[in-house]
Amino acid sequence: MSGRSSASSPSTSSFAALARLLRYARGYRRQIITASICSIINKLFDIAPEILIGVAIDVVVNQEESFVAGLGFETAREQITILAVLTFFIWAGESLFEYLYQILWRNLAQRLQSDLRQDAYEHAQRLDMSFFEARSSGQLVATMNDDVNQLERFLDGGANAMIQVLVTVVAVGAVFFVLSPLIAMLAFTPIPLIIWGAFYFQRKAGPLYADVREKVGDLSSRLANNLGGIATIKSFTSEQREAERLKASSEAYVEANRRAIRISSAFIPVIRMAILAGFLATFTVGGMMALEGSLNVGAYGVLVFLTQRLLWPLTGLAEVIDLFERAMASTRRILDLLAEPVHVHDQAGQPLAEPVKGHVRFEQVSFHYPSSGAGIRDIDLTVPAGNTLALVGATGSGKSTLIKLLLRFYDPSRGRILIDDQPIQSVSLKSLRSAIGLVSQDVYLFEGSIRDNLTYGKPDATEADIIDAAKTAEAWSFIEALPDGLDTAVGERGIRLSGGQRQRLSLARALLKDPPILVLDEATSAVDNETEAAIQRSLKRIGHNRTVIMIAHRLSTIVDADTIAVVESGKVVEAGNHDELLEQQGAYYAQWQVQTGQAMPTVLA
Repeated sequence: MSGRSSASSPSTSSFAALARLLRYARGYRRQIITASICSIINKLFDIAPEILIGVAIDVVVNQEESFVAGLGFETAREQITILAVLTFFIWAGESLFEYLYQILWRNLAQRLQSDLRQDAYEHAQRLDMSFFEARSSGQLVATMNDDVNQLERFLDGGANAMIQVLVTVVAVGAVFFVLSPLIAMLAFTPIPLIIWGAFYFQRKAGPLYADVREKVGDLSSRLANNLGGIATIKSFTSEQREAERLKASSEAYVEANRRAIRISSAFIPVIRMAILAGFLATFTVGGMMALEGSLNVGAYGVLVFLTQRLLWPLTGLAEVIDLFERAMASTRRILDLLAEPVHVHDQAGQPLAEPVKGHVRFEQVSFHYPSSGAGIRDIDLTVPAGNTLALVGATGSGKSTLIKLLLRFYDPSRGRILIDDQPIQSVSLKSLRSAIGLVSQDVYLFEGSIRDNLTYGKPDATEADIIDAAKTAEAWSFIEALPDGLDTAVGERGIRLSGGQRQRLSLARALLKDPPILVLDEATSAVDNETEAAIQRSLKRIGHNRTVIMIAHRLSTIVDADTIAVVESGKVVEAGNHDELLEQQGAYYAQWQVQTGQAMPTVLA
């Protein structure tokens, strides 16, 4: 996903983005057409009073020989009266259709931005983890929030303005050519220059606004990272350094906007002079023709008034193009996100066979990360239902990769993974992940209460179930001691709790889900020795009739595992129970010697 323009001309790129947006919004075609019709009718009513002023001048000057007299209204008083009545209905119609188009466009903008944000978020949830590892959360938040809002601002006013400028040129042009083709030609002479200027400035502004959108994402990323890491910033007394970095990102955004503003602001002064030329042509040539008698005085009045109606709205092209370019730069980013391919496809409608026993098998599984080339090769592992498999090895050896493949955060490049003899790629993601409870080393708690976090995987859990899971995870004692108990707010990412408390809540959350397969990824890494011992006691209880796969660096926590697999450089180099591996005196034995203080580290980190 990129916020930058393609190598093609920005004009082409922007209209291509508009075409993509219209294809996305095809379900709103009726609303778009209705809103457009209301905009057109409103503009026609808006132009009509200038025509009536010219007709009124014709009535005053020519009276019984005026244009209105030819419609059957003989006296000047009757003619003025009928013009007054028409003026009332025209103004009422203009007001009515202005109300309607504003309601329709604004509601469309709200509905479309809501759907775009929802679709973008839901699509992002289906993308594999490599997508999120390659992009900052700030960029994604900027796309789903700021970019969507930018499009909403354009639909609120810019779309209507574009339509009404077009209607003005066509309708006023038609009146001009009916009244005086010569003056019409003179009045329309600046329009090609105005249109050329509009597209010239658009081509110049397009890549500049794409850069503005990119800088917004960078700024959002910087803010998100700094606020999320505020404790680290404080501990290293780096507040001033981070403030300077944020200032640099903010100044880059200001500079990107400044370049875009300089281009867009130059449009009006240039176009104003072109408009003046058209107005002076109508004013002088039309006036001469009226003095000579070759042009009706009322028609001359209509032409003078409509010249401004024709040309002055074109100055609004600057603002419209500004909104359009910003919106299309945002639209490209949003639709590019929606176009990101989903590599891990869900097999809807094919659940794991019930009841899930939890027999897990890795058959010749290989996988490599595209960015680094690291991964695993030819992994063969079997975990009988109800057994415990422990994975040990150096950081980066491939242990967590096996867990990610089991959860289908990625799909293996070769081989397959089976649960109860069903290949996991043939079952639905909901069914697969519902059967697995994950307790990660990097605990994530959602902002809310302890209760909200514990019931995240089982919203209908009873109070008794919640307390039982908390007790099993050795978490109930500290929860009970809190003033608000289960209703205690944990803060953003659980910041109000200690690392050990967060870890125990994460374990309790997984236990409340009651999955047949429990995955523990360094689940005791952030707890003290006493808590670790308590969790180990609970693990012996919860491991009964449940398949447990655990990653651990502390070998003391896995001595009771049915199988221990030592992973090095993406391959399983040893496998067996604790006693068997000690007898082999290989990699596991060397690490055991290190952790029990009997030797210097030589094999595992």
